[in-house]
Amino acid sequence: MNDPIRSSEVNAISTQSAAKQGAALSSVIGAAFITVLKIITGIMTGSLGMLSEAAHSGIDLIAAAITLFSVRVSDKPADEDHTYGHGKIESLSAFIETVLMLASCVWIVVEAIRRMLGDLPELKFSIWPVVVLLLSIVVDWTRSRRLGRVARESQSQALEADAMHFSTDIWSSAAVLLGLGATYAGQHWHLRWLEFADPFAALVVSCIILHVSWKLARETVNALLDSTPPGLQRDVAKAIEGVDGVLGVERVRMRRSGAKYFADVTVEMPRNMTFQRTEQLVEAATRAVQQSLPDSDVMIRTVPVATLAESVFDRVRAVAQRNNLSIHDVTVQEYDDGLHVEQHLELAATMSLREAHDLVTRIEAQMCSEVPEIAAIATHIESEEATIERPEMVSDERLNALLCEAAEGFEEVLDVHNVKMIRVGDRVQMSCHCTMPDDLEMARVHTVISELEASFRRSCPEVARLLIHPEPATDNMR
Repeated sequence: MNDPIRSSEVNAISTQSAAKQGAALSSVIGAAFITVLKIITGIMTGSLGMLSEAAHSGIDLIAAAITLFSVRVSDKPADEDHTYGHGKIESLSAFIETVLMLASCVWIVVEAIRRMLGDLPELKFSIWPVVVLLLSIVVDWTRSRRLGRVARESQSQALEADAMHFSTDIWSSAAVLLGLGATYAGQHWHLRWLEFADPFAALVVSCIILHVSWKLARETVNALLDSTPPGLQRDVAKAIEGVDGVLGVERVRMRRSGAKYFADVTVEMPRNMTFQRTEQLVEAATRAVQQSLPDSDVMIRTVPVATLAESVFDRVRAVAQRNNLSIHDVTVQEYDDGLHVEQHLELAATMSLREAHDLVTRIEAQMCSEVPEIAAIATHIESEEATIERPEMVSDERLNALLCEAAEGFEEVLDVHNVKMIRVGDRVQMSCHCTMPDDLEMARVHTVISELEASFRRSCPEVARLLIHPEPATDNMR
């Protein structure tokens, strides 16, 4: 059967992947078109600013091609060799783009300084550089907006780097355009200092490239080194601590692979909590993290912790649970020398007396260490049943009447019903339901049940066991 929720998630991922690849492909086409125009115009006019812009656009073309390749690879699912997926390819793409941008920056600076110190070539006036630069500004503005929108929707680091890169191209193109205009004016009016505007504009472009390169390099290195945004770990910890039942967050480790975050969290929970309840809290904590980081992969490790609200009973049971043992009927009495504990401990029926005694001695020592107030412990050892019996249903009106008669001696017992009798071997076992007042405290309920069982078995010693199930009065009135 198809899971509609899973299908919708797969469709959403496919749509997002198609949007990323479409934006990257349009960026490649736009970069190729603008690069060719700038190269032709730069050669025709001899403008260093124009040639620097052509080099810059050539880097943009290479970067856009790398981005297109990276977004295609990054959307591949995890496999045996890449258990965290292929998202890191986007960070690697951004790193390569940064290196290329720095290389173009060095070339532009060297060439600009060489022209300033040497003879400035005379620029050929043409309207085409102006047209090309204006067209470049329009193209860069359009594709940077689209790339930025898709990057925010898909949380793609590669597309975000491209969007940032192309948005700064607008300012570099404007700087070259201004430099060309100033240089033409200097040549026309024979103002020598204005003729330096073209190489100066190239230096401005190189500064812009350097600024963008530094920002991209820092973000890329942080991503490759698994650095996370400031405050993200604190927000994740705060979200988990808001889950009812979680005592605290011991450690939070985060990493990012492409658009996906991976969270490894150690959570403190009460040690007397059941496995099923622990699993429920883990699921709730996972949902809390995913509300802050959608589509994140969350791994939660639980650590049992003793709470200040634990009673002596809780601490004694915690020792038994830590040793994978079952205890019941724990009672505690307080004497002048300290607390005296009595308990029933279930052990395997095949265990020898020596093994059982040594185990109980070790458990009692741990309990005394856990609760220093304990002065003495008395343990009743029981064999844990490991076989399924095949009983025989029997009927005995005399035993039924004696049970009802014994129940009449307790005013809390309103009636006795659903009486069953079985024979297992030569032993007779009975069970019944007793109706009691709704507001009767459980301590009194247990006392009445125990006394009723003892009273009945004194009059009917042939009954090996009587199991009494208490029910509230309103439950039997329905």
